[in-house]
This record gives sequence, C-alpha cells and structure tokens, in this order.
Amino acid sequence: MNKKYFLFTLMLAAVFMVLPELGLASVESSLMGIQTKLTRVILPTLSIIGIAWAAFSLMSGNEKAKTHMWYAILGSIIGFGAQAIVDFISQTVH
Repeated sequence: MNKKYFLFTLMLAAVFMVLPELGLASVESSLMGIQTKLTRVILPTLSIIGIAWAAFSLMSGNEKAKTHMWYAILGSIIGFGAQAIVDFISQTVH
C-alpha cells in the first residue's frame, strides 16, 4: 500500500509540473517548455548519473566497465549536446 501511495504521489506531482504550461499557454509554447526542461535539466542529469555509475563499475572491478564507460561517454555527448542537436535540426528543417 505504501508503494502505491508513493507512485500515485509521484505521478500527481509530475502532472502538476506540466499542467500549468498546458493550461496557460498554447501547444507550441508548451512543447517548447517541455523541450527546454528535457534538454537542459533531465538529459544532463542522466548523463552525470551514467558517468557516476560507470566510474563505480570501474572501481568495483566489473568486467563490463569499459562498455559502461563508452555508454556513459556517448550518453554525456547526447545529454550535454542535446540543445545544440535540436537547434541544428531545427535550422536545417526551416
């Protein structure tokens, strides 16, 4: 029961974080806001977590540590360069 309550609270918080943008703005500005949050907050955070996980894997002597490192580097390139990638594609299309 406690786990269900936690998941419900987490989902409700996520809805309240997105809902004001959807209620007070047009669809285009809402999508731009979501894109900005994704490319400037979530992706870099995930890439830092990936680097930390790969470093822990390397220090613990895991045999797949090299693979984890490459995945972390690739994720970091995508995570930190996401806004530049989106801007490049947007300029190419227009």
